[in-house]
Amino acid sequence: MERDGSPESPPREGPSMPGECPSSDLGQTLSQILHHLTGQESRRGKTRNAALQDLSALLEATECDQLFEGSDTSLGGVPGVLGKVTTALEKYAAPPKEEQGRGDGYSAVAEKAAAVGLLFIKLLRKVEAAKKSLVGLAWKRGLRHWAGPIYMFAITHSVQQPWTRPRSQDVAREVLTLLLHVAECGSVAGFLHGENEDEKGRFAEIMGLLQPDLNKESWKNNPATKHVFSWTLQQVTRPWLNQHLERILPPSLLISDDYQTENKVLGVHCLHHIVLNVPAADLLQYNRAQVLYHALFNHLYTPEHYLIQAVLLCLLDLFPVLEKGLHWKGGAARPTTHCDEVLQLILTHMEPEHRILLRRTYARNLPAFVKRLGILTVRHLKRLERVILGYLEVYDGPEEEARLKILETLKLLMQYTWPRISCRLVVLLKALLKLICDVARDSSLTPEPVKSALLEEATDCLLLLDCCSQGQVKGLLVKIPQSCEDSKVVECVRKVQQVSEGAPYSGT
Repeated sequence: MERDGSPESPPREGPSMPGECPSSDLGQTLSQILHHLTGQESRRGKTRNAALQDLSALLEATECDQLFEGSDTSLGGVPGVLGKVTTALEKYAAPPKEEQGRGDGYSAVAEKAAAVGLLFIKLLRKVEAAKKSLVGLAWKRGLRHWAGPIYMFAITHSVQQPWTRPRSQDVAREVLTLLLHVAECGSVAGFLHGENEDEKGRFAEIMGLLQPDLNKESWKNNPATKHVFSWTLQQVTRPWLNQHLERILPPSLLISDDYQTENKVLGVHCLHHIVLNVPAADLLQYNRAQVLYHALFNHLYTPEHYLIQAVLLCLLDLFPVLEKGLHWKGGAARPTTHCDEVLQLILTHMEPEHRILLRRTYARNLPAFVKRLGILTVRHLKRLERVILGYLEVYDGPEEEARLKILETLKLLMQYTWPRISCRLVVLLKALLKLICDVARDSSLTPEPVKSALLEEATDCLLLLDCCSQGQVKGLLVKIPQSCEDSKVVECVRKVQQVSEGAPYSGT
């Protein structure tokens, strides 16, 4: 279903009434084209096609300076009417609802987009010519009416989406390149936030155009809206983003709260960008950071590995904001933090998890949580021990990502909680030796560099374990070189003995 503007009244013959379209012939012609694009009869394809042809012929026949007549008036003159036309064209080329646009529907959208894009290219070339002939800033006042809809069109159709085709993508990219050139912007970011401190930029305008389609009832009417919002948002960084927080936070939360995992991930990426680029003071105001935290925390119950990955990365950057005001004064036990709460839930999910992609996702992020908590990881030591032992036993495919990350976690854990490690010496030593033996005898398709990395990480863990147990590992390993026939296992054991006997291990 196309996004239609409200029907316009047919233009009257003769001079326009106050507050209506300009009375010039060009203004009247543009008003008629606008009516054909947005009126009730515009639902007939022939009417719109004729309107597009009329507009193309009009742009070719019109001198560039005529397009800016009345740009300094309150109603905007010809540029104001042409701005309404560009808005109608952008809506005309917009994709329909996803369930209505499969197959031929999306092909028709690509054809419309290519036709509209060529019209925008003609218009922008007229602006480029006007810059050379007009005196003053009339062209800038005119471009102000057109830049927003043209930008939204370009972003909607320039990247690969179900409703785009190679031809429509090429045209949309050319439109975006020409728009930036005409607006004298070196990048999309400069176009949005301004090339210098004195320039306002167009981010607020673009968000204003998107706003009607970003509420709970309408945001799915056009499947491109969420992508235009997300892509545009991520072009603007510090220090420009915080002034728009009230406009960008609600839509990001709305998209992340959808039932479709694809939309959840898109929304979480938007929230992550906000966390990274808005000062902590602004996020803490009005309890915004807590709202963000609870929205993200609830996603951890959805067993989708790419959603979990996005959520955990966002939470790790949100923790410093949430804990900014927490100060331990000594005496009583330190209060638990949001990081403690998330790690507890992660470990609960990790223990019984059998899906390999989720196991890798959890293991990939576990070292960052141990680093974040530091010595306070001791609160979770028992559960971490169970998870580490369980994950070290399970083959993880050719890349062995999960076991490598679990070994990294174990190294960090021993460094931060070393006084509690000696009582776990036997259990950890058995697990590490079993891993070394399994890898050394592995005849699967695991690449040799991966096997070498596993053996190296396991050896480092043995060295740390020896340091934490005051050299007990060295004594327990003394007979292995005499009884073991596997050269790789013996090499790992001898490395531990040599380092223990010589200089202190650099990893502690």
